[in-house]
Amino acid sequence: MSVCNKVLSIILIFVILHGIPSDGQKKKETLLSEKVGQMMDWANKRAVIRMNGDKFRRFVKAPPRNYSVVVMFTALQPQRQCAVCKQADEEYQILANSWRYSNAFTNRVFFATVDFDEGSDVFHMMNMNSAPTFMIFPSKGKPKKADTYELQVRGFAAEQIARWIADRTDVNIRVIRPPNYAGPLMLGFLLTVIGGLVYLRRNNLEFLYNTNVWAFAGLCFVLIMTSGQMWNHIRGPPYAHKNPNTGQVSYIHGSSQAQFVAETHIVLLFNSAVTLGMVLLHEAATSDMDIGKRKIMCVGGIALVVLFFSWLLSIFRAKYHGYPYSFLMS
Repeated sequence: MSVCNKVLSIILIFVILHGIPSDGQKKKETLLSEKVGQMMDWANKRAVIRMNGDKFRRFVKAPPRNYSVVVMFTALQPQRQCAVCKQADEEYQILANSWRYSNAFTNRVFFATVDFDEGSDVFHMMNMNSAPTFMIFPSKGKPKKADTYELQVRGFAAEQIARWIADRTDVNIRVIRPPNYAGPLMLGFLLTVIGGLVYLRRNNLEFLYNTNVWAFAGLCFVLIMTSGQMWNHIRGPPYAHKNPNTGQVSYIHGSSQAQFVAETHIVLLFNSAVTLGMVLLHEAATSDMDIGKRKIMCVGGIALVVLFFSWLLSIFRAKYHGYPYSFLMS
């Protein structure tokens, strides 16, 4: 009898310490299990879960939730004419598939997307006026400022988004890209063309010692590098930015910490024009041509330098707010 009393006492103590699960707790656990199961079912069919307003409110915003959700708010319909959205979506799909088909895949993180035409109410609820936008909805608490991805600064390359996710969720995703043979094929074609030209002129290779050819090649390389092409390659910024509400397209980024691809092309063009103007001025001063042609070259060189340097300075002023100096253009 004493043994039974001891067992009952132990059971009673356990119940007092831990309590009996209430109906509310059981419902909460059941609801959470159903939500996780549904999210896993969707993720098994498609790495990026497409959501409308109802799904977003139920599976992302409403508790209970023990998983994080990465959401891309976008506008992919053709009438929206959002080229950046399509480019960002390609990188987002690569990242989501890298996570879905990795050995480390769990229900800790899911990837979802909300298109403006399928969930405009979500955009209004989140007070969003631009696309694409990436946000993480953590498993606990509300999203913080750092849970909104700085697309304009970091670009939309899958590797950059993966680093951001790792910082916010401690989930490391190794990005695996599908094989791309365009680069090796272009390199092989270029080498073949160069090899063919050298073979055709194998009896006269004096052009290899032409200083003008090497100077032009070196100048092109310098112009490409100084325009920011390497930054584009590392960060993967969008080509431009279009406001989905106003339709206005921005080709120059308003911050000194970021840039668009179109911006580097503009800077490359302006730098090339300034360089051409300097070459014309040098030729006008040192060539043996008649005075009339030299005057035309001089005027043309001055015009190129003055005009395009003024445009370059105006871009600099637009990015570095408060810069006091200008030339011709404010």
